[in-house]
Amino acid sequence: MDDVVDIAAMQVSADQRVVLVTYSLGSCIGVTIWDPVVHVGGMLHYMLPESALAPEKARSNPAMFADTGIPALFRAAYALGADKKRLVVKVAGGSQLLDDNGTFNIGKRNYVALRKIFWKNGVLIGAEDVGGSISRTVRLRIHDGRVTITNRAREVEL
Repeated sequence: MDDVVDIAAMQVSADQRVVLVTYSLGSCIGVTIWDPVVHVGGMLHYMLPESALAPEKARSNPAMFADTGIPALFRAAYALGADKKRLVVKVAGGSQLLDDNGTFNIGKRNYVALRKIFWKNGVLIGAEDVGGSISRTVRLRIHDGRVTITNRAREVEL
């Protein structure tokens, strides 16, 4: 059964019947994590790199930002028994849409923020599909950790 992860939202699950899905990843980033031992998985769909842009919004919705949403995703997975050393991490999104001149570079800034957070915390990315100028749909199957990326042109497994 599909559980939709909306924009600026996250979800974790240990229910092996669940498929987490998020739609319309443009400049936003989708992060999936999965522990193959306890079959716990999670997904985050964040919009912006830094919560300092809007601290009030970050307090009420940490999933909106990389620097508050990523730690919240990992903590929620740990609460269900996931172990950091076993997590398989996959990333998608970070496109440059509606910003042809690269004025704001939100997609690139979102990706750089993620890389910095992961580097500081010793987290390796197992696979990624980032950049470009396309919108993506991401699915994570909790029972086997399979992550697929779909856009208008193709479907690929990360």
